[in-house]
Amino acid sequence: MEQPAFAPSEAPCAAARGVTHGCFSASRSDPHLAPRERLLGNAAPLHRPTAAALEGPEADDRGLHQEVTEQLWRQGLAVVQLDGPLPPDRFMALGESLGTATPETDPAVQPFVQDRVILNLRSRHAPTAEVSLQPFARNSLSLHSESSGASVPRQPRYIVLMCVNPGDDTPHAQTVLVSMRDVARRLSPGALELLSRTSYRDSPAAPPLARHVDGRWVFSFRDFLDQELRWTHDRPDTDPETVNAALRELLAAMYAPDETVAVRWRRGLLVVIDNTYYFHGRTAGAATPPRQQRHLQRLRIR
Repeated sequence: MEQPAFAPSEAPCAAARGVTHGCFSASRSDPHLAPRERLLGNAAPLHRPTAAALEGPEADDRGLHQEVTEQLWRQGLAVVQLDGPLPPDRFMALGESLGTATPETDPAVQPFVQDRVILNLRSRHAPTAEVSLQPFARNSLSLHSESSGASVPRQPRYIVLMCVNPGDDTPHAQTVLVSMRDVARRLSPGALELLSRTSYRDSPAAPPLARHVDGRWVFSFRDFLDQELRWTHDRPDTDPETVNAALRELLAAMYAPDETVAVRWRRGLLVVIDNTYYFHGRTAGAATPPRQQRHLQRLRIR
């Protein structure tokens, strides 16, 4: 549930010495558009992750932290059903067991911030084009890695989500997860090579869109929908159209319909996402205002 790390530049796309600059915009014939519409519109068949149920003594902090750590080690994703949401001190302690919680400093989200690091995601707004409000609205959210425009040290490793109230949007709005390993497997070697040399032009600190880490491919990328993506490539003689073709291939691989996981929220459900293993997004909420707002809490852990 990312807000853009940068504003698009007004400068035109142009070549620069030693690099290639270009712009990518989705076209009506792109192969990812139809599966994206099905996925984010709740029309695609989705897999449900299995949640480990913790109750009684197993639900104490030690048992919970061990269960989350083991699941993350096995699959880059932890899903645990508790008998109720954790109080703030235990929720933050879980985050601290994984790393350092990132303070929520964006002025636009301050009304939703608790204890500096907990973001209360409430579906209180109607669908909106204002990006800063979309995590708090009934919009769908396109697939992305969190803070994709930030430098690697400033990107969260884990996103911790906990359901306080599923609200009336539960049959509709779901968190969707797509494995980066599956995306990389669908891409051609040529596309991966091009993406590993391509970065966001307007966010110089950001890493390449694809990088090899510990024997696997990690992506720092957000689907910008109909917004223009301005990129830079580290070779001066690269045909911009080959880079744009690789971006289209990446988007098609992200929205391939067969292996998407969807979380249907229930009170007390805890999900921890490794940001180097999964893209995430959200399907659209109900068209009419719900009687009860969905309420999730989020920590971002470096």
